[in-house]
Amino acid sequence: MTKPVILASASPRRADLLRQLGLCFETRPVDIDETPQPGETPSVYVYRLAREKAVAGFELAGEPEALVLGSDTTVVLDGRILGKPADRDDARVMLRALSGRTHQVMTGVALASQGGTEVTVSTTDVAFRPLDEREIAAYCETGEPLDKAGGYGIQGRGGAFVSSITGSYSAVVGLPLDVTADLLARAGLPVWDYWTPDNNGD
Repeated sequence: MTKPVILASASPRRADLLRQLGLCFETRPVDIDETPQPGETPSVYVYRLAREKAVAGFELAGEPEALVLGSDTTVVLDGRILGKPADRDDARVMLRALSGRTHQVMTGVALASQGGTEVTVSTTDVAFRPLDEREIAAYCETGEPLDKAGGYGIQGRGGAFVSSITGSYSAVVGLPLDVTADLLARAGLPVWDYWTPDNNGD
């Protein structure tokens, strides 16, 4: 019997990435407090939030056989967490800080099941080219930065700012596929079992 897979996230980007693995799944967002705790390091922060989302999703599902994925992504510059900007002015401040610098994108992925919860944190180095004030202003006016950690989306117009990455591209978008596939396989659901000519994940 196939185990039901649930994505505990409202992010369309995470759902698109999970479809790439060829799985059938349900999306059931959960609502948790994403405020960093005092003294919490970025890696511990994304680990905790990913775990809390997966566990909350599993408890809400009420299905013992369910596999529930939770994930959280944050941008880190000089050890400081850059969350989602409060407004366009806040996004401008973030993008100016990232301009011409290398930062880290940390994504926690958790898989909750009847057997417990496993969590992994993926870290990717992302380098920005120097940015012009005019392009920062134009980008912020599009509204794209407002729902994204660090004020940019690598899969959107913000990809024009990135000169190089070292690590997982999908992790920067919001869900590292290598880590996700490994977690599912260890839980008894190897994604490659679903890779057939008539199943392209749609």
